[in-house]
Amino acid sequence: MDTPAAAGAPGNSGTTGRTMLDKIWRAHSVLALEDGDALVYVDRTLIHEGSRPAFAAMERRGRTVRSPAQVIACADHYMPTTRRAQGVAAIADASIRQMVVSLEDNARRHGCRLVGLHDPRQGILHVVAPELGITLPGMVICGGDSHTATHGAFGALAFGIGASEVMHAMVTQTLWQARPLAMRIRVDGRLGRGATAKDLVLSIIARIGTGGGTGHVIEYAGSAVAALSMEQRMTLCNMSIEAGARAGMVAPDDTTLQYLAGRPEAPRGESWDRAVAAWRRLPSDDDACFDREVQLDGHTVVPMATWGTSPEQCVALDGRVPDPAAQADAAQRAAQAKALAYMDLRPGQPLADVRIDRVFIGSCTNGRIEDLREAAGVLDGRHALVPGLVVPGSSGVKRQAEAEGLHHVFIAAGLTWRDSGCSLCTGVNGEDFLQPGERCASTSNRNFPGRQGPGSRTHLMSPASAAASAVLGRIGGVADL
Repeated sequence: MDTPAAAGAPGNSGTTGRTMLDKIWRAHSVLALEDGDALVYVDRTLIHEGSRPAFAAMERRGRTVRSPAQVIACADHYMPTTRRAQGVAAIADASIRQMVVSLEDNARRHGCRLVGLHDPRQGILHVVAPELGITLPGMVICGGDSHTATHGAFGALAFGIGASEVMHAMVTQTLWQARPLAMRIRVDGRLGRGATAKDLVLSIIARIGTGGGTGHVIEYAGSAVAALSMEQRMTLCNMSIEAGARAGMVAPDDTTLQYLAGRPEAPRGESWDRAVAAWRRLPSDDDACFDREVQLDGHTVVPMATWGTSPEQCVALDGRVPDPAAQADAAQRAAQAKALAYMDLRPGQPLADVRIDRVFIGSCTNGRIEDLREAAGVLDGRHALVPGLVVPGSSGVKRQAEAEGLHHVFIAAGLTWRDSGCSLCTGVNGEDFLQPGERCASTSNRNFPGRQGPGSRTHLMSPASAAASAVLGRIGGVADL
């Protein structure tokens, strides 16, 4: 079911109850305009190696970072995942090496909190901040990366911004923002057999399309969402941007509090008690009105994989590649035909017949310890028919996985165990990328043409399905084993 909000309730600012988005928006509005736009206070600004233009623009204007402690810098996109002990010397490409060096130099010079090349906490920004307790409910968090939406899993308003906005956020700790609409996607009931949070978000994107969330912040709710762990909720919110949404959110609850308690940056003692009391008030009121509502039955969610070049182009693992001729919409026909040509697939072809060349398990979507446990559980005692990379989302995740012996499972299965970083998700670190025409079963978030290397072909799926595909040498799931 997909329904618009009741008339007379734009932005949920009328006399009805308030949404979680509305509560956070109002609490952070420094100056609000009549049209709903506002100058919004920013609690955290997250940056990576791509922030060099923002620092350069700031210095040209003679400005400084207003609150350095609230700017967290992580080296992740361009980080090498091998030879880490060699430091920057491990980065063969001079331009890539300079991006890593520049981030660390800028962060140190301006006093920002740096999680750099040699930091034992190093990892992907959207894995590191939550595991350190830097991400907290009720915050407004912006970052120079679209998958900043990940942090909404904690009941925060988190979104990606461009370089000029990064500069503005660092200098003023505020941003001018258009008031987004509120969408609620409610998923009730247990997920189908073998289905995970990755399958859920792929199912949602297939349902509403890559433009279905445009202009909205999505709040995920319902019993199926409440049953997800924090790591699974992060997967769900991470890919909200792939549905066109500004951000994704899940209301904080006992699961959230259990995850945050004792984290290095989380409040403690009386501060913790006060924070928890405030966080308990964040969930949307029972009578809150949303601008759009979508309902899904959790039982209908099954293991999925993409077949095309957009996250919405996906089907169940036991499904078939669609026929563009069956599409009534001309634009959809053209998009599907173009995707089939790029992916070298034919209409009606069973997804299970699609052979793969590589496997990638990692990324800010599925590089956390639960994801690695899920993949290792499938691979234990089995051998992969194709090569692949397993890249933990952070150094902390890597240490935990090694303490549990998961790396031995991956290595015994024939996969390569690496250091933390974005790696083959983005294919920009100079060493982790696909060759033209290679087909990869990937746990990452985007399957655009060339995303994992020029001419590469990406099939998005869960860690369990990627591990099963490695064993099968084709697209498949645990049920096929």
